[in-house]
Amino acid sequence: MPFIIFICGIATLGGFLFGFDSGVINGTVTGLQQAFNSDTAGTGFNVASMLLGCAAGAFFAGRLADAWGRRQLLLVSAVFFLISAWGSGVAESSMEFVVYRILGGLAVGAASVMSPAYISEVAPADWRGRLITINQVALICGLFGAFVSNYLLAQTAGSATTPLWMGYEAWRWMFWMEALPAAVFLLALLWIPESPRYLVLSRKIERARAVLGKLYGQERVEEKLNAIRGSIAVDHRPRLTDLLDHAGKIRTIVWVGIGLATFQQLVGINVVFYYGAVLWQSVGFSEADALMINIISGAVSIGACLITIGLIDRIGRKPLLLAGSIGMAATLALVTIAFTTASLDDNGNLVLSDSMGLLALVAANAYVFFFNGSWGPVMWTMLGEMFPNQIRGSGLAVSGLSQWGANFAITMTFPILLTGIGLAGAYSIYMLFALLSAVFVLRLVRETKGMELEQMVG
Repeated sequence: MPFIIFICGIATLGGFLFGFDSGVINGTVTGLQQAFNSDTAGTGFNVASMLLGCAAGAFFAGRLADAWGRRQLLLVSAVFFLISAWGSGVAESSMEFVVYRILGGLAVGAASVMSPAYISEVAPADWRGRLITINQVALICGLFGAFVSNYLLAQTAGSATTPLWMGYEAWRWMFWMEALPAAVFLLALLWIPESPRYLVLSRKIERARAVLGKLYGQERVEEKLNAIRGSIAVDHRPRLTDLLDHAGKIRTIVWVGIGLATFQQLVGINVVFYYGAVLWQSVGFSEADALMINIISGAVSIGACLITIGLIDRIGRKPLLLAGSIGMAATLALVTIAFTTASLDDNGNLVLSDSMGLLALVAANAYVFFFNGSWGPVMWTMLGEMFPNQIRGSGLAVSGLSQWGANFAITMTFPILLTGIGLAGAYSIYMLFALLSAVFVLRLVRETKGMELEQMVG
């Protein structure tokens, strides 16, 4: 078990970088606007461009992982994280910036599906939920680390747009900070073995035996090997057409995966992560206060994930998802109510009363708590474990594509909604999706607590 925890810990560094790369943009929006002289739509695309790479990265990683291996895809993602961190900071034009952010998106997309998939394929059933949830803790720690880094760099320079060291603006250093954990991830991956389930899928039986022996002990090698063999097709390697049933229709389990992935984004969580600083400044908070609120949200997220680690293998995945949907809907309703009372000052900025500002702040952080205690970690846990061995790579590919596609749509449209129907209108839409997600969980999601991967059907 110590060896399993060790290699899972290394895999979670992919989650940390997923979070850091997603969160670092939060403090750089103003710098990007000034550096590239972009309008609202242009800024939205600069922020959301990474998500195009994420969608492609998640889709192709799921497919390529069946051909090259889970570990190999994580190594490639680590290299892309390094390139993106350097390039995003040196970019001199919007187009150059977008190219490097898309490369980073490929890395994030690959890590988002491969880290939980790798953990699910090496972890024992009774520990799997907790170990995959640690990946979400790492993700939130990455977000938190990015928020703290952004805050400290902006405070040191005076603002995100002020030159810091070597004459470069603070917002550029915010991106360069990511190179440190990316380098650690790349080196640490050299110490982990390939997934035994991938090795069996690839007919590399002797290597699979060796890895299974390290993971579960020699006495269980043949038992695990036979179970894995029995769960895969003997006549062909995994392919996309495996997602279809005998009647040629998409399997129900695939639709459930797509639904979980999509609803996780439609509730609007990444508006908080990507636009948090802009959002709070728009209702009267200073840049420093807005960045500090991001840090508070990050700490709340970590606390919620730690609670989930203790519950996910005890009460199961479905109850957590349902509680999260209801909690998010209620807290988003309170945020919406607070923003409906906002007025405009002489400069056209939104202003909230002290009581409504406090309500918005508390409700928004409660919303973050409910998300990170449920849909944040549980969705990735279920995607990593719910698909049968034969279709895990392909199922992750289409679910990951759906997740990042929805993420892109929400991120790209938020600045437009902000200037169109306002914060109250935007948050009411996210509240509606939170309510719909509860219905989806009740009707379609099946519990996977305690089940071996070889028992998954669909």
